Parts: sequence; C-alpha cells; structure tokens
Amino acid sequence: MNILWVYAHPDARSLNGSLRDAALRQLHTDGHTVEQSDLYAMQWNPVVRPEDYDHDPTERFQVATASSTALASGTQTPDIVAEQQKLLRADAVVLQFPLWWFSMPAIMKGWVDRVLVEGFGYGIRTSDGRSRRYGDGMLAGKRAMVVVSMGGSEHTVSPRGINGDLDEMLYPIQHGILFYTGMSVLPPVLVASADRMTETDYAAAESELLQRVKGLPTDRPIPYRTQNGGDYDRQFVLRDDVEPEDTGIRVHTIS
Repeated sequence: MNILWVYAHPDARSLNGSLRDAALRQLHTDGHTVEQSDLYAMQWNPVVRPEDYDHDPTERFQVATASSTALASGTQTPDIVAEQQKLLRADAVVLQFPLWWFSMPAIMKGWVDRVLVEGFGYGIRTSDGRSRRYGDGMLAGKRAMVVVSMGGSEHTVSPRGINGDLDEMLYPIQHGILFYTGMSVLPPVLVASADRMTETDYAAAESELLQRVKGLPTDRPIPYRTQNGGDYDRQFVLRDDVEPEDTGIRVHTIS
C-alpha cells in the first residue's frame, strides 16, 4: 500500500515522535511505500488566505468559490497541490496528533482547511446532481486511521468517563472529515496517560500501534451509515424505521 502519515507534534523527540518513527519502520519493513507530512517540520501554514487561490484581494473572498475555481484552473499554491497529490497517491491515510482541548492541534486543522478544498474534499456531485459524501467522494476507496495521545487516563474517555466517550469525541474528525470525504475509517489508536508513561507502558503502546499499522490493509472499518445507502430520507435524516428509539451520534453507526 501507499501510506500517507500526517503528523502534528512540535518536537520530534516526543513520545509521539518515537511512536511515529517505530510505525514508519514497521510499514517499510512490511513493504509499504510511505509518504509523510510532518507539519511542524514543514512549517505548514494553517491559515486560509486569498493568495492560496490567486484571488484578487480587491474582491470579496468567498472561500469555497475561490478554492474550487483555483483547483479547476490550476492556480492553488504549490504547498496545497503537493498535499493533494499525496492524498491521491495514498491507499491509506494516518493522522497522528496529541489531543489538545478535545481536538487536533491547530496546525493539523489548518492542513484540513487548506487541502480539502471544494471540488476535492467536498462539493463533489454525481452526474444527476447528488452530493458525494459520507462514504463517497474524491477519496472513496482509501482507508484512514487516527492515532491520538492524551495526558489523561483511558478511563476518562470511556462511555461513562468524565471527558466523554472517545468515539464521540473524535466523531467530528473521523465521521465529519475522513468519512465525509469518502474514506473508510478504522477504529482509532489511543495512547493514554502520555505524560506518565513508564518504559513498560511505552513498550505496550508501541506494540499496540505496530499491530494496528500492520492491520491497515485488512482491519474492519467503523460501520458508519453511508449517505446514499438507503438509511436517510431526502432531507438527510434517518428514516423513521431506522433505530426509531435512538438519537445522537451513535445512530449513524450500524450496530
């Protein structure tokens, strides 16, 4: 497989850096081709700007229109184009980051904002005008996985933990970004208690991560409901006969 590893941590000597290095070695050993976007090392600019799309600064900046026009005309900045080409080459995408304020670091969110533009990440339509998203889209057929570290214990992100269930916490990323663009999303890898990790803890975390990267080609994705699979009505609301007694995020996953 061709793997794109998108990494967001400011220090290569960190726990995340060590785990990333071990995972990339494992992928190379297993014969995969790996491309990496080390966002801090690249000094990636996370801010959407008119000049990203060669937009006339005297005109109103409508981001979606400007980005899709630049995509079609080939006037996006080279850094955006390079990341889009990495995504197109990839069979699987891994996002690795520390959990900061219940989400990804700003630099990675900025990678999403600038790379997954209209016409590439969203705004894709079928010949009859239907939106291609949530299981369909430009990136359909690719696999994706999130690797996330956190300072708290795994108990705090259990279904009854004070921080909320991990799957619900990552739902905007896993469902709202990765699955939205068409990718099949594998269950996340959690590295908990990162600030209190012993050598034994690290060995266990590394072993789990290596097993999970070995499973990238074959592990079963999260069974999210696809938009056009028949479970939703014309207003994109679950049909009345689908999980009729339930609401919330979990109803969008087939139980």
